[in-house]
Amino acid sequence: MSAHHNQSKRIAITGAGSGLGRALALRYARDGWRVAVTDIQTGRARRVAGEVNDAGGEAMAQTLDTRRQSDFDQLIERLDSEWGGVDVFVNNAGVASSGTVADTPQADWDWITNINLMGVVRGCRAALPAIRASRGHIVNTASFAAIANAPGMASYNVTKAGVLSLSETLRAEERHHGVNVTVACPAFFSTNLMESFRSTTPGREVLVEKLMARSGVTADDVAGQIFDAVAAGRFLVLTHRDTRWQYRLKRLQPELFFRAVEKIARSMLKPRREEPA
Repeated sequence: MSAHHNQSKRIAITGAGSGLGRALALRYARDGWRVAVTDIQTGRARRVAGEVNDAGGEAMAQTLDTRRQSDFDQLIERLDSEWGGVDVFVNNAGVASSGTVADTPQADWDWITNINLMGVVRGCRAALPAIRASRGHIVNTASFAAIANAPGMASYNVTKAGVLSLSETLRAEERHHGVNVTVACPAFFSTNLMESFRSTTPGREVLVEKLMARSGVTADDVAGQIFDAVAAGRFLVLTHRDTRWQYRLKRLQPELFFRAVEKIARSMLKPRREEPA
């Protein structure tokens, strides 16, 4: 049984209606937590809330669109009135995209930034008073894309790098308030992120789906690592073994790491030959 098993402990998770958010909700439910399951799709939130109850937790389902500050404010008010606050707040909801800096339309930049980055900012700012009061924990879901900055994923990279930077800043600012911060940077794993995927590159959806399928890492695996990191008060979660040495390589040999990324860029982004007339 976990060191932080306690029926009175309370966690809220955005994007918990599927994928990693659902896996996190069920992992905490198995440890007896109260779990606020939030999602932009009400039906999904309610379904997972039922699964949380069946798994041994106590669920609250709430519709939440991370683009609306009012949705966060309503969630925090409900958590306070029904559960007396919250101990862990997870900013997990997000979308995916691919495309270069030059080719990604401005509308797609605005769309993904509003959800992936500003949605996390809204969540952190809304939750902070309650998390300070409970001397609790904020968890932000970033991505290894925040570190690797692979070519052809410009807008996604930028938003996830922003989440990593936000988390580092928040950790320093809030430590004296008794607030802990964890940021998860998973690489590809099996999830339903492709439902919201936007791309300017033909065939990119198929490639990403193949990478997710080949990873051998599941949403349950990632959720378990995040659960353990929160219990241990650990900041950075690198969920895939190969990304741990890549992270060290970039820190110790940044130019060598860049040359590897540049090689990928030449392969992926080289101009295609025109078909003969």
